[in-house]
Amino acid sequence: MRLSDTFLEDLRSRVDIESVISPYVNLRRRGKNLVGLCPFHNEKTPSFTVYPETESFYCFGCGAGGDIVTFMRRIENLDYLEAVKMLAERAGMSLPEDGFDDSMAKQRTKVLEANRAAAKFFHAQLFSERGREALDYFLNRGLKVETIRHFGLGYAPNDWQELKNHLNKMGFDDVLLESANLLRRSDKNGRVRYYDNFRNRIMFPIIDLRGNVIAFGGRVMDDSKPKYINTSDTLVYKKSNGVFALNFAKNGNDGKLIVAEGYMDVIALHQAGFTNAIACLGTALTKEQANLLSRYAKEVLISYDSDEAGQKATERAIGIFSSTGLEVRVLRLSGGKDPDEIIKKYGPQRFRDIIEGAANDTEYRILRARDGLDLSSDDGKLKFLSHVADILAELSSPIEVDIYASRLSRELDVDKTAVMTQVKYRRDNYVRRRKAEREREQQKKLMEGSLSKNTERTSNLRAAKAEETIIASLMRNPDFYPKIKNEIAVDDFITALNKRIFTVVLERVSQGNSAEPFFLSSAFTPDEMDEVTRLFRQSSQMRNTVEECLDCIKILKMEKNRPGDIKASELSNDDFAKLFRQNTDKG
Repeated sequence: MRLSDTFLEDLRSRVDIESVISPYVNLRRRGKNLVGLCPFHNEKTPSFTVYPETESFYCFGCGAGGDIVTFMRRIENLDYLEAVKMLAERAGMSLPEDGFDDSMAKQRTKVLEANRAAAKFFHAQLFSERGREALDYFLNRGLKVETIRHFGLGYAPNDWQELKNHLNKMGFDDVLLESANLLRRSDKNGRVRYYDNFRNRIMFPIIDLRGNVIAFGGRVMDDSKPKYINTSDTLVYKKSNGVFALNFAKNGNDGKLIVAEGYMDVIALHQAGFTNAIACLGTALTKEQANLLSRYAKEVLISYDSDEAGQKATERAIGIFSSTGLEVRVLRLSGGKDPDEIIKKYGPQRFRDIIEGAANDTEYRILRARDGLDLSSDDGKLKFLSHVADILAELSSPIEVDIYASRLSRELDVDKTAVMTQVKYRRDNYVRRRKAEREREQQKKLMEGSLSKNTERTSNLRAAKAEETIIASLMRNPDFYPKIKNEIAVDDFITALNKRIFTVVLERVSQGNSAEPFFLSSAFTPDEMDEVTRLFRQSSQMRNTVEECLDCIKILKMEKNRPGDIKASELSNDDFAKLFRQNTDKG
């Protein structure tokens, strides 16, 4: 469905980008723009910039960019029309009905229906004769039958096509089931064959906040590998956004969430009465998951395993959670390696005591800084205080810094003034250095295209730079079109992505329409919109003249006709500017 510019302009006027993004990102004003920590990659220094004037965003750290629709697509894992519909409903608008194409929405609905049917199948298998071993596994782990039913746990039979045959009979075809990652496809000897993705595994359904089954985790019951098989990203599931049991934990959690490592830890905690426990899916906590949790809690209690891997994951998680504004405390697990083991050995009260004694994130990091140091020696004290100065330099609260400095001064018999002086020195140096570096890096990344999503750019650098300048000029200055239309054609472009972007931009400007990112996002994926937005931002740093555009057209045609024996991958911006001048002189 192609939405009219009139509808899109009306939508943009009713929904401002700050109100759309601020629930996901803590934004603060910097001049006429807004900045915050990027929700699409992990960072400590804000690189994510929102431009209210053009209703767009761009991250100078990872290159993510686009308009309000692209932001919603990426953050909520939606297709274009679903994102527009969500924003329209927020603005009290409805989508035009004429020619409405809801094929993607229907496909998502079918995937959700298939997932629900699969979850029911797995659950039924668990309580059948063939699922006896799997049921015994859960019971031997201390789970009650009502807990098993509450979480909808199940068993995938040790068969290559049991689920496939069951769902086929219900009307779900193999192509759909493969897209849901319930089936896998094999192409051998020219023969296509589909088979079950999950076999002989206990099954954990992952349920979203609306009660939809969106994915599965499958675990072996022995020591074979791989231990877990998890649903890959699909139309309805994005691993970086996935949170297990949040559908239960979001209600009545008193503003606190316990973050555990795995499914069984979470289930054991819920059974023991800690119904605010969740687990973040994937190999490591993501900013998207932290932002999601910040909507349902003010405080998180990290309860990762007590081994070295768990402690490293804890340190990383502290930074991510803190960046969202969540208060963070860390549970020091003693008497067991994880919550499940502690509850089994000592009962729920022991875990409540651990929660009561939980250290906040700063205390935890200070405790970790002590590890391996002899604080009775001068060398140990110096190393420890050096680490602590770095930790305290990152704190925004002067009162908090004063409290910890006083505590350390008394404990180590070191003058408090010396501690505070060292902290101030570290903070001033860090802030000054990072500010200057950030400004330099942002301009360099923007102009050099180091965050470009154009995979052909490096091998066709001179042509790509010329293409980008032409596109950026037209996006920012549609009135250039009549002056250059006879000088350039789509086939003059060399890199495929730039050719596509130019085609869409050209179609719009030739009809007298705006070519700002907001009006282009229906034609591109979120990743492609990163590049569209980068080019649009790049145009603010250019001369934006017709002459500049014509110079690039000359260079592009030269590259198109070049035999290909000259390598341009190391061409600098200065060299590129010189080439402009050379061709202008020749012209």
